[in-house]
Amino acid sequence: MTLKNIVNSDKDRYFEILAVLLTGLLKFIFMDWLNLRAFYIGITCLFWIIYVYKRYQSDHTILKSWGFQKDNFRQSFFFLLPFAIISCTVIVLYGFYNHVNILNWHVIPIFLLYPVWGFIQQFMMLGLIAGNLKELRHITFKDYQIVVLISLLFSLVHYPSVFLMIFTFFMELIFIFTYFKWRNLWSLGLYHGVIATLLLFYVLERDLWLELWPGY
Repeated sequence: MTLKNIVNSDKDRYFEILAVLLTGLLKFIFMDWLNLRAFYIGITCLFWIIYVYKRYQSDHTILKSWGFQKDNFRQSFFFLLPFAIISCTVIVLYGFYNHVNILNWHVIPIFLLYPVWGFIQQFMMLGLIAGNLKELRHITFKDYQIVVLISLLFSLVHYPSVFLMIFTFFMELIFIFTYFKWRNLWSLGLYHGVIATLLLFYVLERDLWLELWPGY
């Protein structure tokens, strides 16, 4: 790799890290303050999908580097399966115990949509921030430092819900360990979507469908 290529790759890494941090900050404005959840999620997904496409046009190896690959999906999927089963079981039992409307039909469309949003979030946190921190040439981070830092960042994004901050911190600890071991984002996005859907509906008693589209 030439010096010019090294400089350009470092610029890409810093840009991606800063872009993800800005995306996280905009969440507090559009989702928490202006209550424009659907707008924020839609624009965020669109921006990063376009970015991925543009990067792929110039570098066909970037998708695999980020974790967009079928390799190791099975290993990461089954490694996370016990965590997912335990989490989902506890969540649903909690909902039954507290008489939450388990049969709310709004759960179904969110089940289908949330894994996409979960995948985008994991791509930003792991594929971009964690992956780039490992590759920076002028700053050296040890793996455990990246694990803790990413988990803290992911937790802070879920402020002001203290419960969500605690849960997402430990969930991301498990997810980032899985990512570093098998570098596959598909299973992480899938489990993120399923667990988050149940958690929001049956523990926090939030109807995400109504939050996205009030009046429906």
